[in-house]
Amino acid sequence: MYEVEVKVRADHEAVRERLNDLDAHALGTVTQEDFYYDAPHRDFAETDEALRIRRESDDDEAVEVVTYKGPLVEAESKTRKEHETVVGNGETVDELLSALGFESAARVHKQRDRYELDGYVVSLDTVTGLGEFVEVETEVDDEVDVESARVGAYDILRELGLDPDEQIRTSYLGLLLDSD
Repeated sequence: MYEVEVKVRADHEAVRERLNDLDAHALGTVTQEDFYYDAPHRDFAETDEALRIRRESDDDEAVEVVTYKGPLVEAESKTRKEHETVVGNGETVDELLSALGFESAARVHKQRDRYELDGYVVSLDTVTGLGEFVEVETEVDDEVDVESARVGAYDILRELGLDPDEQIRTSYLGLLLDSD
């Protein structure tokens, strides 16, 4: 599976108004805490990979997911091959990774308001230490579908009054590490 994503800095109030005008479907608000790891056998910063445990919660439930993200697959977006699975206990997975030599690298905390618009998820992210962003994303099964999905994400950004040329291809983790 490929996650096709574009991200820009944006004022959330203006985007919320536009989402309402476009009759976007509100999916709810979640809090996400991402715990990233460094591998003992290669430098993920050099290979442009990521391994994380995400704890996501809303008013009703909490879930923990382990995700591996491969390197970017194109220059025009933040598209990556991604593998993830829900886990019963993130602390146990943390202990397992630590026992295998993986080390905790960083933590990213964000509040995420999600909407569905024309088959894309639009997330209004408030990231601790970084500010406000808008992400437009979708998933495709095959790399040949990446370009058309990216073009669609650009169209959504334009509908929201945002400029795809201002996209940020660096992950929140990378932005936080660069700000230190």
